Amino acid sequence: MGVSTCQPFYAWYRHGAGRADDRRQAPQSKSGWSGRAFAGLIAGALLVASTVRAENIRVATFNVELMRDGPGLMLRDILNGQDAQANAVVAVIAEVSPDVLLLTGFDYDRGGAALSALAGRLADQGAAYSHVFAQRPNTGMMTAFDLDGDGAFRGPGDAQGFGHYSGEGGMAILSRLPLDADGARDFSDYLWRDLPGNLLAEAGYSAEAVDELRLSTTAHWDVPVTMPDGTTLHVLAYSAAPPVFDGPEDRNGRRNHDETAFWTLYLDGVLPWPAPKAPVVILGDGNLDSEDGDGRRNAITALLSDARLQDPAPVSDGGRAGAEQGGPNATQKGDPARDTADWPEDTGPGNLRVDYVLPSAGLRVIGSGVYWPTPGTPAANVAMAASRHRLVWVDIEMPQAQLRLTRRTTLARRTGNAFSLWESLPWPILPFLSLPVTASAPKSWPR
Repeated sequence: MGVSTCQPFYAWYRHGAGRADDRRQAPQSKSGWSGRAFAGLIAGALLVASTVRAENIRVATFNVELMRDGPGLMLRDILNGQDAQANAVVAVIAEVSPDVLLLTGFDYDRGGAALSALAGRLADQGAAYSHVFAQRPNTGMMTAFDLDGDGAFRGPGDAQGFGHYSGEGGMAILSRLPLDADGARDFSDYLWRDLPGNLLAEAGYSAEAVDELRLSTTAHWDVPVTMPDGTTLHVLAYSAAPPVFDGPEDRNGRRNHDETAFWTLYLDGVLPWPAPKAPVVILGDGNLDSEDGDGRRNAITALLSDARLQDPAPVSDGGRAGAEQGGPNATQKGDPARDTADWPEDTGPGNLRVDYVLPSAGLRVIGSGVYWPTPGTPAANVAMAASRHRLVWVDIEMPQAQLRLTRRTTLARRTGNAFSLWESLPWPILPFLSLPVTASAPKSWPR
């Protein structure tokens, strides 16, 4: 497909030749109507003048765990159509069909070949994404230090973010709505030491390493998405370190905490960048449950309770049934229906809620869920084959802008009819007008 990873791919999705039935195509203006007919159109249009159209936008995050033993191997597996996991990931995404989807645990390559291949597979399944975004993550980006203290250099634990090669387990965004790549902010090079109130001091790194160690294990992004009404939704995306697999210094636990704390501070406007204007949605793999499992919970608890955000608390039947798996699940405090990851009970923490979609408090959430079908069903088997994580989605109602006309009193005099234009008129009458308008035509986005 040739989709660029640094610039959104602005090829409109088409239903047919000439895009004749593309619902995003603006209605064409027509002229030649008499003043009397024009007046009648306005009178009829006023019957719906108070109606505001709405568009439901599905936003989702999915840790697909599409990581392989070396660069290029995931591209091979996506393209050949024989890899069971890659096929299952495609099936899950096509089934849920989000409008904006953050992928975590997805191998990055500089040319975007793997992301382009995945987008092509999805398009073949009827889930077309015309806009993508990806930047080089910190995973596998080598430092000059023995960060993990194993006596060797240039190992996976010596990278800015754990990784055997550059780009392992990165992030990407697939979207049906335009992405403002030029307006995106990539915070991935922000130093951990510069985060106000950070927990780095007791992590046991050398002073030289502290001067270069980045906060993001993978990445932190602010990617503006242009909504159907012309407004901007800021997608705040990240994938944090697991709070385990370290030593007594609890380096990963400290970093995990601070990676989530970054978003609260960003919303506060105390970082080097201005706070984003609402609406926003924070989403990604926080890699921490606010109630169960290991980790430092203060940051995730603060984010979930932040009055500027809302937690739809998505649930699933599969997660609810997971409580019967025993082991750690039997003693957990959190609602199992909210779990988003299915980890082993014998050697792992069991099922946990670690993936989040948190919209602004001012947005109206009309639905949410975790794609974790009831165990034993074919859909559940596909979800299990795709990843240990489950796709988490939230449906947001976005009011669609009405087109407005500027009052033009001269028109009434010109046509000889005793009527005047209202300051605001609904869009359905505009295809019949030859007047300038002050907003673009409303758009509707197929799912």
